[in-house]
Amino acid sequence: MSSREPSFEELLEEKKRVRNPLVPVGALITAGVLTAGLISFRQGNSQLGQMLMRARVVVQGATVALMVGTAYYYGDNPWKS
Repeated sequence: MSSREPSFEELLEEKKRVRNPLVPVGALITAGVLTAGLISFRQGNSQLGQMLMRARVVVQGATVALMVGTAYYYGDNPWKS
């Protein structure tokens, strides 16, 4: 049972292609909401900061769900042996 090592070009073509463009968008939105929340806390608006931190948790959860769903859809299920 010999398996050859894939070349660098094959890795870039097959394994590194973007399968779901919503995952990076979700990460950017998460970072933006986090930044806005930290700025509002620093300015003393704790009520808005708390709301933004809760929104960050929701956006972050949606991003993780997209990652898991995409991996499952494309067959990259790490729990399957």
